[in-house]
Amino acid sequence: MKANKPIRSIMTTDLVTVSPETTAREVKDLFDKNSFHHLPVVAPGNKLQGIISRKDVAKVAYVLSLRTSGKTYSEKEYKRLTASDLMTQYPLSLDPDDTIGLAADIFLANKFHALPIIDDDELIGLVTTHDLLKYSFNSNVSEKVEETYEE
Repeated sequence: MKANKPIRSIMTTDLVTVSPETTAREVKDLFDKNSFHHLPVVAPGNKLQGIISRKDVAKVAYVLSLRTSGKTYSEKEYKRLTASDLMTQYPLSLDPDDTIGLAADIFLANKFHALPIIDDDELIGLVTTHDLLKYSFNSNVSEKVEETYEE
């Protein structure tokens, strides 16, 4: 794996984002309908405000279940709460020219699994532990193929 490659080479750029005012119900529905695990929260101009993970939404569901067993109460809360209530504010972010190795080091030293990529104060991508695994696996396979042809 080439750890000195820029993160821009593996980041996801086709992002689904929400605004800070998006309801928790809408956030939950987005996670239910999609396979992604992280949802950036942006203000106008694609300015990153925070990030929400599936785990954040699961925690809210758990807390609501402790407060009452009533579905009506939970639904009211999902409509009252917003993305800004669920998000992690000021998430650590990387520049697109930072290295893949730096992202790997950050993931290994912390308990989160996604890093927003910011360029000129604008969200341009997201890199996840899944992106790193995919890159590492594909790099190892292509390196072995190259070695086989060199022999």
